[in-house]
Amino acid sequence: MIAVLCFDVDAEAAVLAADERHEANAMAISHQRFGPEVGVPRILALLAEYDLPATFFVPGETALRHPGAVERILADGHEIGHHTHRHRSALGHGPNEERRDFELALEALQRYGVSPKGHRAAMWEASWLTPSLIAEHGLTYDSSLMDRDSPYILELGDGAEIAEVPPHWSLDDWEQYAFLPDPPIGSIINSPPQVAAMWKHELDSMRRHGATFVLTCHPFLSGRAGRIEALREVIEHALDSGDVEFKSAATVAEATLADPTSERLKLRPSVDPS
Repeated sequence: MIAVLCFDVDAEAAVLAADERHEANAMAISHQRFGPEVGVPRILALLAEYDLPATFFVPGETALRHPGAVERILADGHEIGHHTHRHRSALGHGPNEERRDFELALEALQRYGVSPKGHRAAMWEASWLTPSLIAEHGLTYDSSLMDRDSPYILELGDGAEIAEVPPHWSLDDWEQYAFLPDPPIGSIINSPPQVAAMWKHELDSMRRHGATFVLTCHPFLSGRAGRIEALREVIEHALDSGDVEFKSAATVAEATLADPTSERLKLRPSVDPS
């Protein structure tokens, strides 16, 4: 079984996307800044301890605000993926706005020598245009869609295709830990041992069903001390199983595209059956 550890380094972009007035909220900004300044180094130390690869999806705005975090991730040999520029849902953009945001993020990452191979939509809210933008700009995979729980090839038409590395809300720490009074990014703070137990159950179930475990954490959330120890528990459980291999999202995507037996799906907007 394959496990993919993903870390979305949203930082301030996650609250400023809701409303730029939050720039004046010292508590909210400092809460988000914890991610790149404290959470990322802790996560990197955890990964180094177990010699595990990971994928960090970094918004362009985060890269520009926190160059040190980007440099640490790269120095430790981990993948950096494209995560929009301002962490705004593609559903709130028109086609021209989505393209501009996509390209601004590419420009920001390229300042650090990063040519990302994969994209993850903000809040996983990709538009029907997003996969074509990914292919057009030379990226090879997406990690935003949820119609499978194993990687597959997404056919876009005109011979274009990308790999899809599907995530899911049940394997996202945001749904477990995110809380702010304003903006209201979440309202529940679950116990880390409870979250670890849930994720271990998901891992074991996905092993049984031949699925791919794609875990998404955010440094401003899972970088907190009690929560990173819950993540350690999940990692150790996976390693103790003896049949789980950790890979970056890019490695999984590359193997999916190269495998002639990979499932192939066409990009299919919803159609009213009536």
